[in-house]
Amino acid sequence: MRSSSKETSLPLAILVLVLLLVGCSRSAPDKMPAGPENSNFTWPDLAKTDVNLFVETNQHDVMGYLKQLMIKLYRRNPNQLQRGTVHQAEANVGRVFGTFHNWEFAELNNVKGVDCIRMAFQESFTGDRVLAYTVGLGSMIMASYENKREFYVLDTLDPQKLYNSARNLELALWLLTHDRDSHGNLFLLSNESEGTVRNLSYERLFGKMIGLQDALSRVVAQKTKRLIKQALQFLIFLPI
Repeated sequence: MRSSSKETSLPLAILVLVLLLVGCSRSAPDKMPAGPENSNFTWPDLAKTDVNLFVETNQHDVMGYLKQLMIKLYRRNPNQLQRGTVHQAEANVGRVFGTFHNWEFAELNNVKGVDCIRMAFQESFTGDRVLAYTVGLGSMIMASYENKREFYVLDTLDPQKLYNSARNLELALWLLTHDRDSHGNLFLLSNESEGTVRNLSYERLFGKMIGLQDALSRVVAQKTKRLIKQALQFLIFLPI
């Protein structure tokens, strides 16, 4: 009889120990400081696939390069600040990339997309050409992302729009480096050459943006099983 009581008490002791361990494991995370890998986690992230996260990273990088481009253009074309309503480069860059505005600016008559890019190279335009050029590029690029900044499982992108945006970036670069006014002067200064040394940093920024948009268009096309129509450009912007 004694041996029987010992056998029944042993499983009970094990059960109590297991319950204590489970209780400790549940309470431990509440006391554990959040590590770096947890600090940026949000519950909506659970509704994002690897492709969604790739799209967001791609967009973030492209817009980062565009911001660098705007800063560089103001350094080469400080006279453009006097043509606009905001006369400080930092303030202009901040309001373009740091606030929500739906890419509509009163001094540009709320024009955006490729129409705004064209406006930057019209001789009759008397406003800030750097602002018009950047807003045109930014709104055109964002249109290729359906004007979204976060992407979830049910969100889809059109690979053709991403591809077209890359071709439009190529044309925008050509206009920047070739378009001139009636006096033969470039509307905006960018790349420069001094003797045998050439500064092609603007072209490199465009190359990065074009490469990212092209790469994403191929990823999305593969994911959605859609074909991309290759286009031959003759100084014409493609639709987004």
